[in-house]
Amino acid sequence: QVQLVESGGGLVQAGGSLRLSCAASGVIRSITNMGWFRQAPGKQRELVAVITRGGNTNYGDSVKGRFTISRDNAKNTVYLQMNNLKPEDTAVYYCKLDYPPSIFWGRGTQVTVSS
Repeated sequence: QVQLVESGGGLVQAGGSLRLSCAASGVIRSITNMGWFRQAPGKQRELVAVITRGGNTNYGDSVKGRFTISRDNAKNTVYLQMNNLKPEDTAVYYCKLDYPPSIFWGRGTQVTVSS
């Protein structure tokens, strides 16, 4: 059974940085896309960033130029470097794994940015 373990969330002041990690265990074949989504209270879950196995990336408009997604295929791990954080980045951040024919979600990690 594939499991995702997220880490790196926390409380940071506006302008600060955090790095999220999501490690997948129980993987026995290739993972396709890995990504991060977030959900703030009262809002729908939204795309933050996604990365293909080959390293192609796509970002949500609100994080372009501030966040960087990367992955280590050997470790089945995806990272999200978040710089110049803003209070509106406050949300629960979820890791998503495309593992055909299944999709797996992490349990989420809280990121809180104070002004």
